[in-house]
Amino acid sequence: PFPPALRHDLLALCQPGADEIHRAGVAGQQWARLAAQGVDELLQQQSVHPDQVSAIGSHGQTIRHHPESGFSVQIGAPALLAELSGIDVICDFRNRDLAAGGEGAPLVPAFHAWLLAAPQTRAVVNIGGFANLTLLDGACVSGFDSGPGNVLLDHWIHQHTGKFFDADGAWARGGQVIPELLAAMLADPYFARSAPKSTGREYFHPAWLAHQLHSRQDNPADVQATLLELTARTIVDALDSCQPQAREIYICGGGVRNGALMERLQQLLAPRPVHSTASLGVDPDWMEAIAFAWLAWRCQNRQSGNLPAVTGARGERILGAIYPA
Repeated sequence: PFPPALRHDLLALCQPGADEIHRAGVAGQQWARLAAQGVDELLQQQSVHPDQVSAIGSHGQTIRHHPESGFSVQIGAPALLAELSGIDVICDFRNRDLAAGGEGAPLVPAFHAWLLAAPQTRAVVNIGGFANLTLLDGACVSGFDSGPGNVLLDHWIHQHTGKFFDADGAWARGGQVIPELLAAMLADPYFARSAPKSTGREYFHPAWLAHQLHSRQDNPADVQATLLELTARTIVDALDSCQPQAREIYICGGGVRNGALMERLQQLLAPRPVHSTASLGVDPDWMEAIAFAWLAWRCQNRQSGNLPAVTGARGERILGAIYPA
């Protein structure tokens, strides 16, 4: 986990503020030093020497994502990470797709298709800060960001309890969904937009939630329950509108640890079963990390990493920039 001060600084950089360039530079170096420490610890645990690792695939920390303006910014001081780790670093995966007219995200559907494609129709839902869907139907692959995953849930519980996340969805379980608030949030234009589409903290942020709650005096636990319902409903609505025939639905990302969210997804999707990707042999906590290792491998081998059907780019492109050790 990030130290609290770094977490605060990274979140603050997602919104306009003073001295942003300096703050981003400092935070990026702190991020790289923390990443290098994690890499070193992992290699020691596995008795692997840095010379045995061909590259680190580093997504970095997104602080701005504006595909409508043609750019996306991830910080993480890749040159410093290469210097500290002694391993080549491959990063900046989004901008080549953006340059070709794409959204630059989500990128993991290409990996899901490579790893998890099957004769039967499948859906893979990655629930991190935001939720993105991969729809696998034979040779056809599509995907997009459905909306908030954990981002608003984490913000709300931290604001009211100081906790960084709602363990197992326990606080949300203790609340009641507020129908009129849920309806107002579901009316946001993002949810009605057709794919390709992607989103981030630039859109669904604390001020967005504050606007929804303007002049309301709701029980905070009820708001948490409503935010959980928002995440579940927007995922299910996206699945039902784009791939209602999917009979296998797999969840990965941190959201799989939220028991209340998983239960609600199962209720809304019944009789279709909902499983963790662990049932496919992929730890849900590792799926995205493996995906960016795969994208780094693709870059090394000069193979495309995007899916134009997902991002809207004009064609397949090799993604990533290489920082040699």
